[in-house]
Amino acid sequence: MNNVSSAKINSLILVAALGYFVDIYDLVLFSIVRINSLRSIGIPEDQLFSKGIFLINMQMIGMLVGGIFWGILGDRKGRVSVLFGSIFLYSAANIANGFVTNMEWYAAIRFIAGIGLAGELGAGITLVSESMSKENRGYGTMIVATVGLLGAVAAALVGDLWTWQTAYFIGGGLGLLLLVMRLGVYESGLFRSLSAKHVDRGNFLRLFSSRSIFFKYLNCILIGLPVWFVVGILMTFSPEIARSLGIEGYVSAGKAIMYCYIGLAIGDLASGILSQVWKTRKKVIFVFISLSVLSVCLFLNSRQVSVSLLYGLCVLLGFTTGYWALFVTVASEHFGTNLRATVTTTVPNFVRGAVVPITLGFEFLKGQYGILNGALLIGVICLGLALVAVSRLEETFARDLDYLE
Repeated sequence: MNNVSSAKINSLILVAALGYFVDIYDLVLFSIVRINSLRSIGIPEDQLFSKGIFLINMQMIGMLVGGIFWGILGDRKGRVSVLFGSIFLYSAANIANGFVTNMEWYAAIRFIAGIGLAGELGAGITLVSESMSKENRGYGTMIVATVGLLGAVAAALVGDLWTWQTAYFIGGGLGLLLLVMRLGVYESGLFRSLSAKHVDRGNFLRLFSSRSIFFKYLNCILIGLPVWFVVGILMTFSPEIARSLGIEGYVSAGKAIMYCYIGLAIGDLASGILSQVWKTRKKVIFVFISLSVLSVCLFLNSRQVSVSLLYGLCVLLGFTTGYWALFVTVASEHFGTNLRATVTTTVPNFVRGAVVPITLGFEFLKGQYGILNGALLIGVICLGLALVAVSRLEETFARDLDYLE
């Protein structure tokens, strides 16, 4: 590889990492400002939980829709076009979010923001994976995820220092600034060569055309469920869980998410390095999911511990679910160039969208068995499905990505 190519790849990794940083900032911001923002628009205290779930679900439904839209667009029009379009949409939506005064507008704008947020990660990972050597691309995706996950730490700090409206304005402004930075990003060589061929590109229905392709796609989705169970349930509703655990003192959802994402960033760094050293994606993911089982059980049984220790457990939860970069890389490596952007964009968004049935199930089980047992039952389902799924996937380390489905 010549110096120019190396410089371009380094620039691409940097821009993709910063893009994911802003993406994660905006993605988790509602969980951080949930209580303050809902109180500000007049939501009664006894509805903060249910209205919070509703708005999270609206955002995640938007991400489901956006994941399909941006994924297809990425395979048909190019990975770079998705980066520009998604950043502009979620930046505009988050600025608008700072002006909401009622639930109707709040829900509509979180849905639009969700559509925009859906395109960033998949396009960035696809570009990095297709631009680097097959032996070293794991390092590139590891850097993107590790830097990006720290966006949640920034969101927690901003949410703690400024009003919820200002926090949304900052997120939108960062996105528009990033849009200017991305003007120099180049398209991947694999896509440029593919665009000159007459092949079926971005056909989402192709993923359901055979049993083998469908289950390969489904298993790629299921291995990511524990990550968003931890973030979407255990961290978002950590104040309510802490009260049920008998913990004295105030537990902030924003701080819980911040500490969790610190753990996620460290975990992604560790899992990425292990994957390169051990030369396996599959075994590393299996190890981290297994560790997640232990950390979830420990968290939900930490009765009457100090607030500081609970935050420490949030870091542990984040670390053990810190295989997000590997998860998205595995999805990218399992499918050919004509479907790669579609898969890499839709898979993480279907995982995020799975928060909708997860939260609805949690809300139901919470009413039947209490908040702790409800969370534990949902966790058993998510972690169990993930362990089965990873056992059925192929090893993709150092796989040549120059092929078609």
